[in-house]
Amino acid sequence: MAGTNLRARRRFLAMLASSPLAMKAAHSQSPPPDLIASASDALNVFELQAVANARVPPAHLGYLEGGVLDDKTVTANREAFDKWGLRARRLVDVSRVDLSTTLFGQTFASPIALCPVSSQRAFHPEAEAAVARAAGGRNALQILSALTNVSLEDVIAANGGPVYQQIYSTNRPGIGEQVAARAEADGAAAIVLTVDLAGGMRRETQALMARQDSRECSTCHTPRPGYDFTRKPMYSDLDLSGVFSPVTNALTWDHLSRLRDQTQGRLLIKGLMTAGDTEEAIARGVDGVIVSNHGGRAEESLIGTLDVLPEIAAAANKRVPVLVDGGIRRGTDAFKALALGADMVCIGRPYIWGLGAFGEEGVAAALALLDAELASAMRQAGVTRIADIDWPHLQRRV
Repeated sequence: MAGTNLRARRRFLAMLASSPLAMKAAHSQSPPPDLIASASDALNVFELQAVANARVPPAHLGYLEGGVLDDKTVTANREAFDKWGLRARRLVDVSRVDLSTTLFGQTFASPIALCPVSSQRAFHPEAEAAVARAAGGRNALQILSALTNVSLEDVIAANGGPVYQQIYSTNRPGIGEQVAARAEADGAAAIVLTVDLAGGMRRETQALMARQDSRECSTCHTPRPGYDFTRKPMYSDLDLSGVFSPVTNALTWDHLSRLRDQTQGRLLIKGLMTAGDTEEAIARGVDGVIVSNHGGRAEESLIGTLDVLPEIAAAANKRVPVLVDGGIRRGTDAFKALALGADMVCIGRPYIWGLGAFGEEGVAAALALLDAELASAMRQAGVTRIADIDWPHLQRRV
């Protein structure tokens, strides 16, 4: 086991040495000459990623990019999309393609939503506010992290549209319930309970990349046992005595039922990976399900979210909307997820690459690129509306 871990670390360090992170300008605010100079120059989200890799500090980049253990579930999320091809249709009038999507009576310009990513000031000084302006400008759904650096009220003001608020249970679940009540009072359009972090598996890539960071972490992070909630607006003025973790390993379905009882508006559950859990969640009264393994950062299951999406969509059977995240990097990926049963798809890393690279303009560019690719995929498949995307438009490749 020790030899295996050592080999894995050596592989990672070799990768690190050849990555944009190791470039001389890794901490410069100006990208090297071979990187794009503005968000409008990006051909795809990977060009935004390259600039973000050059600008975001190593420890923060490790937090964003890494998974758990050998990062194989991060890879599995991506590989799941390559198992499916698009069936091209000809001689269909696709001169007008409509990406608009309705969720809970609210119409968004696209089915591509922004899933929660915590502590976005780690990637850009304007943090979630910059993301909110970009999302609002494109009428895209934004789901705000429980561990945001910018308050929900300020994000709603910057977005101008509906914003969902994610919550964690914390190791004192009553605190999570207080955060949910606060979010509803502050105008959150829905509450999203994330349940996929039980187990506490090691995020080795994050730890390894932190070792490459020469900055003094205590400049920004207050040294204290457990997670530092002191700069998180959703937890301000709450009694946090005894709270040291965003999650608990003792979370049960009864907690979901209590949260359902206290939540007046929409309640979604994020982190389900089986049909059985989906059935139970719907029986407990959730309004929506998000298929997720935390972008490969919650478990080393080696199962991609797209792999389980069809069974979860079948279990939901149109009773509640199904959203999915994990591994979406192209508009064709979004098309495949929609065809396999998702009502909306959520991105995380791609829009944070845009944020880290160029702030608000980078986030807007990431969304525009993915929307354009999705529209192109729809034309190739001969469909003009999101509602018309279905499984016959795909063909299994492997």
